[in-house]
Amino acid sequence: MNGKFSANRFTLPKGWTCNHRRGKVCFMAPSLLLAAAIAQAQPAEAAGIRAVRVTQGEVVVTFDDTVEKAQSFILAGPDRIAIDIGGGEKGVAATPGGAIKSVRQAQFSPTTARIVLDLASPVLVSNGQFSADGKTLKLALKTVDADVFAEEAGKARKTFLPPPAASAKPPRSKYNLTIPLGSPSNGLPKPRIYGPAGRPLVVIDAGHGGHDPGAISPVNGRREKDATLAIAQKIKDELLAGGRVRVALTREDDRFLILRERSAIAKNIKADLFISIHADSAGVGAAGATVYTLSETASDAEAAKLAARENKADIINGVNLGGENADVASILLDLAQRESMNDSSRFADLLKREGSAALKMRSDYHKTAGFAVLKQPDMAAVLIETGYLTHESDVERLYSADGQKNIAIGVRKAVEIHFARRLASR
Repeated sequence: MNGKFSANRFTLPKGWTCNHRRGKVCFMAPSLLLAAAIAQAQPAEAAGIRAVRVTQGEVVVTFDDTVEKAQSFILAGPDRIAIDIGGGEKGVAATPGGAIKSVRQAQFSPTTARIVLDLASPVLVSNGQFSADGKTLKLALKTVDADVFAEEAGKARKTFLPPPAASAKPPRSKYNLTIPLGSPSNGLPKPRIYGPAGRPLVVIDAGHGGHDPGAISPVNGRREKDATLAIAQKIKDELLAGGRVRVALTREDDRFLILRERSAIAKNIKADLFISIHADSAGVGAAGATVYTLSETASDAEAAKLAARENKADIINGVNLGGENADVASILLDLAQRESMNDSSRFADLLKREGSAALKMRSDYHKTAGFAVLKQPDMAAVLIETGYLTHESDVERLYSADGQKNIAIGVRKAVEIHFARRLASR
């Protein structure tokens, strides 16, 4: 769609029609018009990486559309070849081969995809060439010794351009129709922050909500979303009674939030600690609480299945509401992210030490997996599965006032020690 966007007006191209009454658009919601207008103001849609094929002496990258350019450069310690694809978007994984022991991809920026080739032995890109349609890039590899490789590291990038004909874009329409738009949305609302200013800020996330009930207990039909909200509110009250931290809740009522909104809320208000509350379901006999932290690989099959199930909370009636599916465990994972993951693991250990009795911690209490809700690089974050809705005693504990109070006390003790340690280490 070729249109124009300025101020609060969106211009449709020739060939588009609309029916209207009193200046209001009937065929398209204002939010959709705004999304189309913003898309028009952005660069052309990036071309996805369809395949990366590695042989002994060649790397072949194919795209689903024309890209702008490619640049290769050398990185040492560990030895790697990086390939930046201008106008590209990361795509499918690749099978390594020859001197390439692994292939990674990430979205370096909104308009640049990065492919990283981890090397088993030193090789350099000797030359490269795009196909006539600009959708295939072939890079020739040359075996060198370690000294030659070290000399190349840090040198200028090699740039490869598709043929000019492949980069040509169709002309834009000259005929337009202008339609007024309403005011833009202000984005995510900020939650209420409880407690005195200047104290560390803890965000408590009650899992699920709204049209997403979470797990349903076969014991009494109770819904996970109700237990998580009640427990989150008890934790908030207990932390505020201690007086050492500020507290905010991602939701204080029965509403639906997509996973990335939950962690984004915490990031927007500069939280120091993020705690997501859930209640698991499993086979007969499973009971007790488990603490999950973020990792690029799941600690076991149970953790992997749980992360996959929780990450699907954004998919309603087949429509993914979560937006970008970027993997934190990519080459963009920096020192800040790794330190946050370590901080999260230390907090998980505190929960075991201080809240084991109250939370009825399992013996294998700490597990790791790729939970979308924990993917923020600048704060410690844990997901607490407070118990199993498939276990009768856990259900009684999770839905009783005394059980919820005990969970809150255990979390409060761990939180206070967590921040006391941080203060002492400064």
